[in-house]
Amino acid sequence: MSASAKLKEELRAVGLYTLFFGAWFSAFMLLKVLILEEYQIRFSGLSAVFVGALVLAKVVLLLEHVSLGGWIAQRPAWVEIAVRTALYALGVLVVLLLEKAFEVRHEAGGVLRALAGILRHEDIPHVIASAIVATGALLVFNVSSLIRKRLGPGALLGLLRAPAGKVD
Repeated sequence: MSASAKLKEELRAVGLYTLFFGAWFSAFMLLKVLILEEYQIRFSGLSAVFVGALVLAKVVLLLEHVSLGGWIAQRPAWVEIAVRTALYALGVLVVLLLEKAFEVRHEAGGVLRALAGILRHEDIPHVIASAIVATGALLVFNVSSLIRKRLGPGALLGLLRAPAGKVD
């Protein structure tokens, strides 16, 4: 495979993954906007949704190629899905907590103090809600990734396009 073909495939994969995670995060943002509108609070974060989706897409694309070892490979597929989802979710939570600590470093007196008190910060429910949504997206992504690997790249889409009453 030539370098340009590899680059094109990488860009296609990142684009598709970004669309997937962007759809999840956009739905979450829409719910936030609707809830906050009730209290007449303006919320804007569309750029954060797209940047977060792009970063998560690239990280997941890289981590898909990481083997979890022989022990996991010998277990049922749901074990790999659960382990991958838990590891990815833990990574997301750590990044979100570090990001929040960096945001509040001035009011806390430095990054280390911000990290020490981050779990008592007023925005922690928002961070945890974001981590929960990302975990749901990662779970669905990992399940669909397994289906794609086992049935082939276009099999799931083919199943969804076929008439519901059709049996092979």
